[in-house]
Amino acid sequence: MGPPLQDILVVELAGLAPGLLLADYGASVLRIDRPHSFAHTSKSIQPTADILTRRKSSVAVDLKSPDGRALLEDILVKADVLLDPFRPGVLESLQLSPGRLLEKNPRLVIARLTGFRHDGRYASMAGHDINYLAVSGVLSQLGRAEGAPYAPANILADFAGGGLMCALGVLLALYVRTASGKGQIVQNNMVDGVSYLGSMMRLAKKSNMWNQPRGQNLLDGGCPWYDVYQCKDGAYMAVGALEPQFFRRLIQGLDLCETKAFAQREDRASWPAMKAQFKHRFLEKPRREWEKIFDGTDACCTPVLDLQELEEDGYDQELPVHLQMSAGLAVENCHAWTGQGLSPGTGGLDTLYHWFGWKMGRDLKVKKGGLIKTDASKF
Repeated sequence: MGPPLQDILVVELAGLAPGLLLADYGASVLRIDRPHSFAHTSKSIQPTADILTRRKSSVAVDLKSPDGRALLEDILVKADVLLDPFRPGVLESLQLSPGRLLEKNPRLVIARLTGFRHDGRYASMAGHDINYLAVSGVLSQLGRAEGAPYAPANILADFAGGGLMCALGVLLALYVRTASGKGQIVQNNMVDGVSYLGSMMRLAKKSNMWNQPRGQNLLDGGCPWYDVYQCKDGAYMAVGALEPQFFRRLIQGLDLCETKAFAQREDRASWPAMKAQFKHRFLEKPRREWEKIFDGTDACCTPVLDLQELEEDGYDQELPVHLQMSAGLAVENCHAWTGQGLSPGTGGLDTLYHWFGWKMGRDLKVKKGGLIKTDASKF
């Protein structure tokens, strides 16, 4: 049995979208790029800034021209999924409204991924991960007590609350289509996506688990046995010994007094003193020695590995979900650590031939750097 999405045809409008995830599980993903004077010619083009291009192909299309829009509409008549990462109203301004597209292909799943909500105060504003994280309320809970809120790169809103949630929406819509035979519009925004991911944090604010200011709670750096500690060599160890039995093994590995440690554990006022003690103890040995002490134990104490050492050690990057009967496509070593990039027009003609049997010259031609239909085309 092949990968689960092997028969799904996905059209991705250039921009942040979950196309990589769908492609890794077998979908054929065609990215629509802006026109380029060298596109679909023998001349080389610099790849775009997008590095999440594994298994994707590209065609250059001018969506501002009637001929370019006509080509995209013909592609979408036979496609399964359209990934739209633009701000609200952009598709409509291009005369490519979801209603129009669904009239031509009722089975089409149109996933519209925005940063802010489609309506409300921020709907028309530009933004990035940190902004979506900020207005969701989640950013206010991240960071150390003594500093400003701290955004963990662009992982939470762009990828977890955005791309991953959008992929979930696409899969749900495809599942519904198996029974109804109809596609639908999937609305996603990163604010609601990351807010949903923060449900436990938000609900825990009304409990002893997370009712203190930022950086002073059980899981946000306030607790001594759930934190990161620097070692003698400047490297770090991560501690997550929440349960008593794991905490006991941690204290044993640190060679500290169990009786005193368990007494401090129950007294939140003693946490700063315990954290200072932990900091001092971890600084006594380099990380490798702490690894020898804690490897194979239930102390929930592990090294903080950086990406360079993982790559040098030959760490295998694998897909996030493994299906026993219909596995996804393996991540090859050449794609695991280096983004290959994708130039406008690369591989797209082969994809269109594979999807529909279209050929350059007979069905397609280039006009001002973008693909259009030929006058004699029958599709």
